[in-house]
Amino acid sequence: MQDEDGKPSPRRRPGELAAHVLNTLAEAGRPLSPGELLELLDPPGSLSYSAVVTTLTRLYEKKAVTRERAGRAYRYTAVTDPSALVAWRMSRLLDADPDHTSVLTRFVSALDEKDEQTLRRLLGEG
Repeated sequence: MQDEDGKPSPRRRPGELAAHVLNTLAEAGRPLSPGELLELLDPPGSLSYSAVVTTLTRLYEKKAVTRERAGRAYRYTAVTDPSALVAWRMSRLLDADPDHTSVLTRFVSALDEKDEQTLRRLLGEG
């Protein structure tokens, strides 16, 4: 990836492209082919077609998008938002360790005060 000056652009954070894809699909309000999505995502040349297809395939496997056949290609529609995808990833990470109490304890202790208060409020509503 390069920026407009031809310099290497910084790497995306994990999940950043998937979130951008989901937002773009949701904003489109209609099914998009990978090529149509590529045109909407970034300035020309900053992403490859295969990067978009790979991201869409992974989102499909995670059930974050649906797809329908359109000739030889697929058209994709968002069924969830980026925050749901992050929550799904967090759940998968938690499931990777059998000691959920320890993981959750460390997670909560690492939260800033505002996020901890939000979590406590949400748990109180449950």
